[in-house]
Amino acid sequence: MTSPLLRDSGAPVLVGRTGELHALLDALAHPPAVVLVEGEAGVGKTRLIREALRHPSVRARRILLGTCHPLREPFPYGPVFDLLRQLENRVPEGLNPVCGALHPYLPELTGSLPPPLEELQDHRARQHRLFRAVLSLLEALGQVVIVVEDLHWADDGTRDLVRFLVDDPPNGLSVVLSYRREDLPGAALPLGRAYRHPPGTTAVLVPLRPLDVHAVRNLTAAITGSQDVPAEVAAELHGRTAGIPFVLEEVLRTLTRQGQQPDWRAGRETLDTLEVPTLLRDAMADRMSDLSPPSVAVVHAAAVLRFPASEDLLTAVTEAPRERIHDAIREALIAGVLYDCGDDLYGFRHGLAQQAVYHSLHGIDRRRLHRGVVDALTEADPQPQVQLAYHARQAGELGVWLLHGEAAAERAREMGDTAVAVEILESLLGDPQLRADDRARLAAQLSRAAVIGLSYRRAAKLLRRIVQDNDLPDAVRGEIRLNLGLLLTNQAGSYEQGRVDTEIAVGELWERPALAARGMAALAMPGWGEHPYAVYQQWITRAERLVEGEQDTALRMAVRGNHLALRMSRGDPSAWADAEAMIGSGRDTAERLQAARLCGNLADAATWLGHHTQAQRFRLEGRRLAAECGAPFLQGVIDGTGLRLEWTHGEWSGLAERARRLLDMAQGVSGIAADAHLVLGLLAVARGEWEEATDELGAAALRDPANAPAAVLAAATGAMARVRMARGEAEAGCAEAERGVVRLRRKDIWAWGGDLVPMAVAALVRTGRMPEAESLLAEFTDGVAGLDAPLAAAALEAGRGMVACGGQRYAEAATAFGAARDAYAELPHPYSAARAAEAWVRCRIASGEDMPAHGMADVAEQFTALGATRDAARCRRVLRGEGVVTPSRRGRRGYGDQLSPREKEVARLVAIGHTNREIADVLFLSPRTIEQHVAKVLRKLNVASRADVVSPPTNAW
Repeated sequence: MTSPLLRDSGAPVLVGRTGELHALLDALAHPPAVVLVEGEAGVGKTRLIREALRHPSVRARRILLGTCHPLREPFPYGPVFDLLRQLENRVPEGLNPVCGALHPYLPELTGSLPPPLEELQDHRARQHRLFRAVLSLLEALGQVVIVVEDLHWADDGTRDLVRFLVDDPPNGLSVVLSYRREDLPGAALPLGRAYRHPPGTTAVLVPLRPLDVHAVRNLTAAITGSQDVPAEVAAELHGRTAGIPFVLEEVLRTLTRQGQQPDWRAGRETLDTLEVPTLLRDAMADRMSDLSPPSVAVVHAAAVLRFPASEDLLTAVTEAPRERIHDAIREALIAGVLYDCGDDLYGFRHGLAQQAVYHSLHGIDRRRLHRGVVDALTEADPQPQVQLAYHARQAGELGVWLLHGEAAAERAREMGDTAVAVEILESLLGDPQLRADDRARLAAQLSRAAVIGLSYRRAAKLLRRIVQDNDLPDAVRGEIRLNLGLLLTNQAGSYEQGRVDTEIAVGELWERPALAARGMAALAMPGWGEHPYAVYQQWITRAERLVEGEQDTALRMAVRGNHLALRMSRGDPSAWADAEAMIGSGRDTAERLQAARLCGNLADAATWLGHHTQAQRFRLEGRRLAAECGAPFLQGVIDGTGLRLEWTHGEWSGLAERARRLLDMAQGVSGIAADAHLVLGLLAVARGEWEEATDELGAAALRDPANAPAAVLAAATGAMARVRMARGEAEAGCAEAERGVVRLRRKDIWAWGGDLVPMAVAALVRTGRMPEAESLLAEFTDGVAGLDAPLAAAALEAGRGMVACGGQRYAEAATAFGAARDAYAELPHPYSAARAAEAWVRCRIASGEDMPAHGMADVAEQFTALGATRDAARCRRVLRGEGVVTPSRRGRRGYGDQLSPREKEVARLVAIGHTNREIADVLFLSPRTIEQHVAKVLRKLNVASRADVVSPPTNAW
């Protein structure tokens, strides 16, 4: 089947796109390939893709085309399955059995697919199997090009599926995606996160810009057949059309009506007949002026429908005999007003043309046509609820609009598509004609959906406006305000305001004690704010009193789960047995959602305590449950905990990339972003990159400590104190650490001091404040006594070593650091274990022991294996200071024209902008030595200056 995308339309030649076309063709010639075509409406994305697909080098391959539409129904993956339907009667034999999962989505291919598979209950497993099935089918097709246009309108499911395909595409697959960046949701990333192609995949971004004056002149000549378009006319056309090819084409067709050539000699006067704001509208009106009334009616119906429609639908909307509609469509196609989109679908070549025709209609005619669309779509099975809601609203039928809008949101929630549900409800609530009682009901629905999603900005503004309505009943306002408070606390990072709203909501919910208990349980979570532990205990006690005898199991789980998380955060040894009993108790969706929350909270608490095996188990179970329940916020929070676990376990290879990917996905959601920024900051500290460390630690917590997660704030404070001291700012480092200790003391959760207290003790010792260091250590000892907190216990040994070392009791210090090393290794926490081992070696040297060279050399190797560049360099400096030479155990090797490990470290630091002196500081080498290394790097990379150096690949990040 010849795709309509490959048929002739628009300008007779492609102008001003030679470089872009070559880039696209070159990518398609080297599969697997992923091409992103970016540009504003009318700039020529479709035309460029069409031109490439018609090229002889591409035309012989199988081509599948899909498009995303602006009125998206809660049917994930629709555009991808639309393009796969084009395989009818062309499916290869011998498909992987997993392709049987495609039966419910592709009934047209039933005869060609393997037997259907048993349905999986786990949403995440079901989705993954479906994605594998699509990938397997595409792999079986061999050399294939798939095109998904208008990705900015894609639902989250389609975006997830496309991302799955391009993350590891089969060898013969080329994927072309077009989109408008200005219309992308969230962080304006076409795939929902930054795309970093896998090795062996050709990846190209093809940005299309408006045409310049020269290209406008050439396109004008090509369309009008003129060879002498004056430069001043081309400049005027460029100014009036902004260089947008589609607008230019439509204007030129108006000027060349009835085949007459424009009189260019009149220059600007030729164009002055066209008003700038109405150029395109008048161009379309002119092209429609010769159409018959039935054809005009069809064009008007297509404009109201907004996306390509079938002949049957156009017939129903216009209420005309089918035979007349057939001829009318044909007439509009011949006139170039409508285009054949394939599969009996007819629409406009571009959204700008649709808008021009739509806005030419009188309001009364628009409403009449929208009512016709509602009547026609009501007969569909299943009903397209989003489209019905849109057309009902445009027709002025508010009751019908509300009915279908709520139905669409409910369907999206049932399918786990929280983002679509939130989008629909936001759209409903944004209508000023909504009645007060309807607004209150919808706001409550929005607040419930938004609190487990990632999109929060618009929802928070809408909910804030609604809770200020004094006519709302307290019970309704209280529920909305409660969820607003949770949204502000968890997603928006506005803890102080969120806590105020939650406390007010508890008072407003006096008629709904169950919801009030939920608010109290939220206020009992210790991760936010600087309140003492006793305050959180008071809130959870009140909440548990309210739910005694409550029949709502999910509510009881929510309250009990928060109490467990509170106990676990402090290292309560008795919390483990209760946690195990609760995890497997969820039955329906609401209960499983609470189980997912509990697992996420327990994984977070266990990670801070140092119980890493249990944390990993809770994390995996929580992520599975969150995926089943369609709770992307919870999934993101749990993934953030996973990043911290990887950091702790020393799994640093690719960790920075995974952290940045989570940041892309989080779209500024603070409850998720804080963990990712913290991990990036800790990695930067280990590599001696002070500026990046400062930026990332600030983003994690330090820039706004009042609204930061408390445990993240403590860890970031300890890391920042280390940065200050490493830069020779001992007093500033000490002050930083002391501020963190004050917050920890006020909260009275010393189990969270594992990353902070050792650095605070070290800072006090460094600045000669030994009594204060000893006092802090004693306070920390009392604070963690009797707690099940292995990380704090290891940190306590490290602190004892620092105090003993400060008192020059080196043998005692070595014993303490040795105990810390062993405790960290058991967690496991290899980086902290290596740092304790380094201190152990230093103290043994200071005590006069005859330390073998391999002791510090082994520690340097441990740091190097992790990617802790600065720590490894510091250990080597100690060896040099002791006069120890430690050649490689494999013997020194020559690297020829390849960079040595040291040169790679230098090249990476040069690439990120460090001066020679800064590199010397990081690597504990002299500036002269660094100067020599830089010269070698420039020579081996064959570049002329430092600005041309790019960071070499490394397995540390």
